[in-house]
Amino acid sequence: MSIACLGITVLDRVQRVSELPTTGGKFVANDYFEIGGGPVATASVAVAKLGKKVDFIGRVGGDSVASTMLTELSDYGVNVDKVVHIKQATSAFSAVLVDDHGERMIINYQDKTLSRDIEALKSIDFSVYSTILCDVRWPEGAKYALQQAKKYSIPSVLDADLSPDSIDELVQLADHVAFSEPGLAKLTQTDDPIAGLKIAQQKTKGMVYVTVGASGCYWLENNEVNHQQGKVVEVIDTTGAGDVFHGAFAVAVSEGMETRQAVIFSNTVAALKCTKLGGRAGIPSRHTVEEDINSSSAK
Repeated sequence: MSIACLGITVLDRVQRVSELPTTGGKFVANDYFEIGGGPVATASVAVAKLGKKVDFIGRVGGDSVASTMLTELSDYGVNVDKVVHIKQATSAFSAVLVDDHGERMIINYQDKTLSRDIEALKSIDFSVYSTILCDVRWPEGAKYALQQAKKYSIPSVLDADLSPDSIDELVQLADHVAFSEPGLAKLTQTDDPIAGLKIAQQKTKGMVYVTVGASGCYWLENNEVNHQQGKVVEVIDTTGAGDVFHGAFAVAVSEGMETRQAVIFSNTVAALKCTKLGGRAGIPSRHTVEEDINSSSAK
């Protein structure tokens, strides 16, 4: 069975700089490249590289940016047949700065004419999926997909990152809500991830998690706080690390992994990605991930 990844796809226009700017001014990049981005679009590539069939379901405009993004996804083995094409709109794109420490700054543009209507989703049979992963960038679409997951008793994962829209309904619907630190802080109005998880748990019957960069992941299970340290690696580029974590986590959920095992698996995939340049090119294969996990556990 396939995994469904519903949300935004973006063309990232990436420039490498020595340090991220802290003031206005002119700066010189030492490298430039274009690559597809967007939370679940990149997650879908992770799913494919980890050996699972995956459908990306998102919205694109009628422009060359759309063609570039969909061709790249297809080349990675992601099925794009269910993408919604809105001919009069401009596809989403981002300006991305990545410094020599692997940290990044992202400025995203999304055309307001990129319709958020869900009518096209009603022709998709969501009952065929083993897991449904959604981001928060198309909230109407995510709500519909998560409702379909409930209808067909399919496990669902929400990438609960920052959004200009309320994500309360999505948090309530999802079986697994994996927050970024900023996403959790915005929802719960606290910068303390542990306190935030406890507040978030009151908003859903699903499980809640928060990724905290190199510090790994915290989650609540049986009302207890659990933690799994992140894998220590030499960081080259953190772009897409959270997205890759969510793609790997959707794979783990689809396979019924025990929670800590699922987090270790997802942490490892995301960490290994950070050792390579680019949000997608560095995503490891399933074989590489399993070799690394087995090697670490043997120590």
